[in-house]
Amino acid sequence: MLVMFKYLSLKFLFLLGITPLSVLLISGCNNKDLEVNQTLNDIEVVDRIEAVAALGQLNPLGEVRQLAAPTSGKGGTPRLSKLLIREGDSIIKGQILAVFDNRPKLEANLKSAKANLNLLMSEIKIKKREINRYQTLVDKGAVAEIVLDQMKDDLFISETSISKLQFAIDAIKVDLEQSQLKSPLDGIVLQVLVREGERPNSSGVINVGANKLMEALIEVYESDIDRVQIGQSVDLISENGGFNGSLSGQVSLISPQVRQRRVLSTDPTGDADSRVVEVRVKLDKSSAKKVSHLTGMKVIARFQPK
Repeated sequence: MLVMFKYLSLKFLFLLGITPLSVLLISGCNNKDLEVNQTLNDIEVVDRIEAVAALGQLNPLGEVRQLAAPTSGKGGTPRLSKLLIREGDSIIKGQILAVFDNRPKLEANLKSAKANLNLLMSEIKIKKREINRYQTLVDKGAVAEIVLDQMKDDLFISETSISKLQFAIDAIKVDLEQSQLKSPLDGIVLQVLVREGERPNSSGVINVGANKLMEALIEVYESDIDRVQIGQSVDLISENGGFNGSLSGQVSLISPQVRQRRVLSTDPTGDADSRVVEVRVKLDKSSAKKVSHLTGMKVIARFQPK
């Protein structure tokens, strides 16, 4: 109970902007100085209480992508065959993240189509040689010209078949490429939505995010939003001790819309129906690097008064 009281006291001091050192200095003064210091401290607290404190959570500042499974020929989706990453893994653009169970069949279809193409091209070479030979015979009058015309028609059909077969090969290559899920960006795996052997639905397979830059989405009470400005400095700490120390950032965007809270406090007496404004805080590079793997963690933000 004593440890919890100390923890909550430190959180309260952070929100008010009072450091524990200030408390020690005050307690060390004599009675006469205590009255003066207490008065000054009260004035300081009144001034510092103008700082806004609010709850929020960490998110990648870059894009977040929901990666979907390919669509099979019948309109469904193939099952997930291999999952090559885990949540929290760092990834690079083009990295293979997952493989679907339609890949072996597509590889076999591609191999068969290429073999048929090679066979057809060999047949066309033979037909061209035969046409050249019959052309000589026709010129000499040894063979009727109608026979040569039929051979040329047959060659035309074979050459047309080559084009159709090549289109089919290109289509199989596209499907084969989609049978592997690749990362569209450098970043981190935020969430894996499907396990091996499962068939993905409309929710997708994996959520990934670019986490080189990080931001905090802070929910500021509508009554406090008039004290928040673009470019304002912000200090953040973990609500539940997920990281040590504090983070630094600046207000980059203030939403024009007032809505209900989405990031709920662990305080059971908190008002979940409170009206808030979402404020985006861009973290400094050093702070972003410190928490790049902590997407979704709740934080307490203190907006420094200007």
